[in-house]
Amino acid sequence: MDGPSYHGHAGHGGSLQKTPSMDEQMRKLVPGKVTEDDHLIEYDALLMNSFMDILEDLHGEEMREKVHFCFELASACQNAEPDDVDKKLEELGEVLKNLDAGDAIVVASSFSHMLNLTNLAEEVQIAQRRRVKLKKREFGDENSAITESDLEETFRKLVNDLKKSPTDIFEALKSQTVDLVLTAHPTQAIRRSLLQKHCRIRDHLSQLYKKDITSDEKQELDEALHREIHAAFRTDEIRRTPPAPQDEMRAGMSYFHETIWNGLPKFLRRVDTALKSIGIKENLPYSVPLIQFSSWMGGDRDGNPRVTAEVTYDVCMLAKLMAANLHLSKIEDLMFELSMWRSSDELRARVSELVAAEKKGVKYYMEFWKPIPPSEPFRVILGEVRDKLYKTRERYRQLLATGKSDIAENDTYTSKEQILEPLELCYRSLCETGDKPIADGSLLDTLRQVACFGLSLVKLDIRQESERHSDVMEAITQYLELGSYKQWSEEQKQTWLLSQLRGKRPLFGQDLPASDEVTEILNTFRVISELPPDCFGAYIISMATAPSDVLVVELLQRECHIAQPLRVVPLFEKLDDLINAPASLERLFSIDWYHKKINGRQEVMLGYSDSGKDAGRLSAAWQVFKTQEYCVKVAQKFGVKLTLFHGRGGSVGRGGGPTHLAVLSQPPDTINGSLRVTVQGEVIEQCFGEELLCFRTLQRFTAATLEHGMQPPRAPKPEWRELMDEITPIATNEYRRIVFQEPQFVKYFRSVTPETEYGRMNIGSRPSKRKPSGGIESLRAIPWIFAWTQTRFHLPVWLGIGSAFQYAIKKDKRNLQLMQEMYREWPFFRATIDLIEMVFAKGDPKISALYDKYLVSDDLQEFGKMLRSKYEETRNLLLLVAMHSEILQASPTLQQRLKLRDPYITVLNVQQVHTLQKIRNEGHILSSIKSPVSSRSAAELISLNTTSEYAPGLEDTLILTMKGIAAGMQNTG
Repeated sequence: MDGPSYHGHAGHGGSLQKTPSMDEQMRKLVPGKVTEDDHLIEYDALLMNSFMDILEDLHGEEMREKVHFCFELASACQNAEPDDVDKKLEELGEVLKNLDAGDAIVVASSFSHMLNLTNLAEEVQIAQRRRVKLKKREFGDENSAITESDLEETFRKLVNDLKKSPTDIFEALKSQTVDLVLTAHPTQAIRRSLLQKHCRIRDHLSQLYKKDITSDEKQELDEALHREIHAAFRTDEIRRTPPAPQDEMRAGMSYFHETIWNGLPKFLRRVDTALKSIGIKENLPYSVPLIQFSSWMGGDRDGNPRVTAEVTYDVCMLAKLMAANLHLSKIEDLMFELSMWRSSDELRARVSELVAAEKKGVKYYMEFWKPIPPSEPFRVILGEVRDKLYKTRERYRQLLATGKSDIAENDTYTSKEQILEPLELCYRSLCETGDKPIADGSLLDTLRQVACFGLSLVKLDIRQESERHSDVMEAITQYLELGSYKQWSEEQKQTWLLSQLRGKRPLFGQDLPASDEVTEILNTFRVISELPPDCFGAYIISMATAPSDVLVVELLQRECHIAQPLRVVPLFEKLDDLINAPASLERLFSIDWYHKKINGRQEVMLGYSDSGKDAGRLSAAWQVFKTQEYCVKVAQKFGVKLTLFHGRGGSVGRGGGPTHLAVLSQPPDTINGSLRVTVQGEVIEQCFGEELLCFRTLQRFTAATLEHGMQPPRAPKPEWRELMDEITPIATNEYRRIVFQEPQFVKYFRSVTPETEYGRMNIGSRPSKRKPSGGIESLRAIPWIFAWTQTRFHLPVWLGIGSAFQYAIKKDKRNLQLMQEMYREWPFFRATIDLIEMVFAKGDPKISALYDKYLVSDDLQEFGKMLRSKYEETRNLLLLVAMHSEILQASPTLQQRLKLRDPYITVLNVQQVHTLQKIRNEGHILSSIKSPVSSRSAAELISLNTTSEYAPGLEDTLILTMKGIAAGMQNTG
């Protein structure tokens, strides 16, 4: 197994190419180390060597050589002179398009898996680098201090540099809340079964490089790593059917079981430790809602007909069942730990009550558990908690299965306060008897878990489009012979809605004639009324434009007898909606009934995805920035505390980007210790896929939110605002002119990208379009971004920006210096430019041109050349503004990572182009396989898809290239 490795480093697996000359050639193609603690190339080589050995075992040496040859050609493209790149891509294309069906699947699957392995190597490297820096800091090397969202460093910075008192920091934390909202937006291309295997691969790789590992342990880890890579490669990457909303919920909730449940108390302990480092001896109170979790999985019905009232009921019961299971397990562990006999008078009195009740026939323990003697008082108290949790779990299980339960609700827990009460009693007793260090152990962790997760694990948001609520009102007003609600003016709507809200008479009964769609909406409100209030968080109204949109939901909640109405949150998405949001809020707050009802608190959601699709990235980002400022001013005018809910996606085109940058680039006074943000699709895995990622995510959000509040970012200068207000309309007009007004655009878009094939991936329960027959305007932001990401062109992110910058510089040359000043001094502008620059680093116009060559008709070729010319122009202007001589000049680590993965993505891009060409040329005609498949395993792969309407293997090959490119770009949409 020793010898030259895949990337020219000694590895644990066999060599990919065994001739020394090839090894020397490969050395030139691999990026070098960036820092002393950089082991990325070693990690990657180890995984690749192991994978290539597995590939050879399963599919033969010839297949191994084919994969290697493709990699070599793609690497040559990366390092070739510009004039030679096209030739190399053509040579690679000839190899890939002449593969037989089975081999094509194996090659696509191989490169997809290798990109996933590269991602895992990067994650291990990031974790390792962090550990090294932390150790250096512990030994006094301040140059290695981690400043990005590290709690201790943030605290010290606030105390030493900004002269904030430790008490001020402590008080700020006690009033701070970050609510992370997990959504099931269809962007997670990797199946859950593979994600679990990837988690084990990551763990094994991390352990292999520990310094104290023995030779026996190393061999066992080597074998385990090889085994997991083998199992991952043998797992079908393709979802053969779309997931149901319940499946999405189960996948999302699995992160709680695997990392978040135990990760939260560990993180809060780190908060306590960081506070001690600045002199605060007191722990953060367990009841502080520093981190909260919510979900849209099974509640987001905007454009998803598969999310029904029944689905919402199911996911709430599933979450409650999981929460009861987790709490029950924790209490059982706590019973073993709290074995003390010394206790307070208060606790002994409670034990005496339980023992006395037991003598009267009221047992404080289940029949199948051994009675606990009074000499173990904490176990007596916890035993009652355990038994009641057991009944709670069984009740939820029965309700989920049959809708009925023979366990009375009074015998179960119905609120988290009921669980907290006996735990608080135990905590007080331990503190009173001198055992506070014990109280601050697992018991404090349990209190924090109960306080955070409650009995529902997460609070489910409901989201529905405003037009659907108008449909309900239309049915009601027509039935009452009041006319057409939809044809009323906004003033008429408000007047009528308020008259109903102030009245006491029911508006409609069970006999209301309604369509299936209207009935479904009313059923959703009825499910909310039937389930416990702790199941739900907010009611989000998408495409909200006016106060009546909010009042309708308030009225429907009352009419459906919801005892504790959900807070109603308007979502402003498109550019015009964002512009009009402050005025809409002002009209809403001016309504006396509503102003009294909200009790000084309002939440507003801002949409990054649809605004970016509507106006382009630069204009959307600037309008979201301004909308936040104006909405906060309106709220302050009416004495309302505003919480802004950021609907960020994973990709830059949908508002994504590094957490620290995203938080600290928000306008001053817009967070104020209260932040709500979506965590979508594959970003959930990136944030919570393993314990260290979970810890880092919680720390980043907490530290950045605290820093934003105690050290608000710099407000933009008037001349910066003036320039942004002047250039963003130029960017918007250019973007809209091409995307929505250019007659050739739609045909070009659907020809050059795999947009029409997106649905074959089955990565979400929601349709890709709001209206099946609609055009670009009805296409959701996720497949819109996905399609351009696949071709490495990223048009939605950069289009229009070049025209805006060019306009500014041509108008006044001093504007270039002004924009450079903005980049240096304004966090918002710098973050925006840096993220767009990162997208250019992932882009490749040569690859985009290849899609044009094979997929676009002759009459559209010039259109594609024009867009690529704008791409290059924008790229050069961006570098000029950022004062960089090359893309990612300031980030050599990211340069290295992108260069490492580029050859794998290039192979998949070329294969995707030729596969799309075959699919589109053949249409629905089944063609014969060009040559016999090379192995039985390859033939078996073809047989997995028995429903394809295309030639054998084509559809699976295409899907595998899409998944692989998504893995390589590290986002789908």
